Amino acid sequence: MAKPVLCIVGRPNVGKSTLFNKIVGKRIAITENIPGVTRDRIYADAYWLDNDFTVIDTGGLDPKEDNTFMKNIKNQVEIAVDSADVILFVVDGISGITSTDSDIAQILRKSDKEILLAVNKSDAKIAKDNIYEFYNLGLGEPIAISAENNIGLGDLLDKIVLKFPDMSSYNDEDEKYRIAFIGKPNVGKSSIINKLLGESRLIVTNIPGTTRDSIDSDFEYQGNKYTLVDTAGLRRKKKIYENIERYSVVRTLSAIDRADICVAVIDATEGVTAQDSKIIGYAHDNGKAIIIAVNKWDLIEKDNSTTRRFEEEIRRVLPFVSYAPIIFVSAKTGQRLMKLMDMIEAVNNNYSMRISTGVLNEIINKAVLMNQAPSDKGKQGKIYYATQIAIRPPKFLLHVNDPLLIHFSYTRYLENQIRDNFGFLGTPIILELKKRAGLYK
Repeated sequence: MAKPVLCIVGRPNVGKSTLFNKIVGKRIAITENIPGVTRDRIYADAYWLDNDFTVIDTGGLDPKEDNTFMKNIKNQVEIAVDSADVILFVVDGISGITSTDSDIAQILRKSDKEILLAVNKSDAKIAKDNIYEFYNLGLGEPIAISAENNIGLGDLLDKIVLKFPDMSSYNDEDEKYRIAFIGKPNVGKSSIINKLLGESRLIVTNIPGTTRDSIDSDFEYQGNKYTLVDTAGLRRKKKIYENIERYSVVRTLSAIDRADICVAVIDATEGVTAQDSKIIGYAHDNGKAIIIAVNKWDLIEKDNSTTRRFEEEIRRVLPFVSYAPIIFVSAKTGQRLMKLMDMIEAVNNNYSMRISTGVLNEIINKAVLMNQAPSDKGKQGKIYYATQIAIRPPKFLLHVNDPLLIHFSYTRYLENQIRDNFGFLGTPIILELKKRAGLYK
């Protein structure tokens, strides 16, 4: 059976995200003293008393609000509650029961799920006086905590794991590959993931910046398990005004760091921009496999050479990722999204490709015979032998007489020879040069 799931719900600004961060042991959810900061469901794994479980943080809920964002948040909370084994309803001990708390409690009672009631900020004197009134919500005994100051969290977690179903049969041996969808705001990253998942798991509007956190969703395709990561779009620095959005930039870069493959989503109606180049450059510099997905292709008027011209422009602006395949998709119509998944699988295999030392040296020796390394002041650069020392990304070690004699252009030539023979579509290749003593990149 799957890991048990704990879902944290409550009205805005009661401390749900702070509690989420304390439970999972990381600062994953964005926390700020502004209502409505967490808009999407945030997933993370947690551990307590030999129990592995998944925690979902949800956006602040106000059933009486009727704006677009609140309607979306209500939908997100419903999905999260439906997938949960235990619901943790968080209220604010300082303010006491509000009408919104009562409305949420009424909704939760209809869910037929195990519910625990946590009264946050209970270290304040007024909260201690208010705690007994929360019995009126009809959800059992209120549990006094302070997420900010780590008060009562151990007792709360003890009660949470007791509510979980038996998970002794859970097995997490299957490997999941992380696929991060990166790009500017409003290029369609969330829409692509939603289309692949077949549900509205991520909030989608035409307002840039809707996704502020990096959000993980598990996905299985042709027997392989993936985690699809939706990231906040990175804007130019001068356009980043809110502290929250600055946090999101850090979260996006962190998501790239943890990813295996980055799908760089470009808006077909805008073309490649300088910001696209910066985002893709960060992924390239960190050795990530890269696929370029041109979204909104359904909006482009086409002739026989439209695709070719667009590809040529991408290659001109992004020459440093010439290895990255390009695919033209539409999140709205679903055009080529399954081909995108096929491409992800192929790139993932290339990212893990290993070449035997014998075959690798055959390729390198032929390359040297065709084009010898340049010489400097009468000294000739020599390559003795090569070996692959790592995968994800593929890394090759070249044993040479003097690394300073092997110019960058020559290592690029050797890289191209390796690619001509083995492809490595979608993945960067790292070549390191080693003298008898020491390592030189």
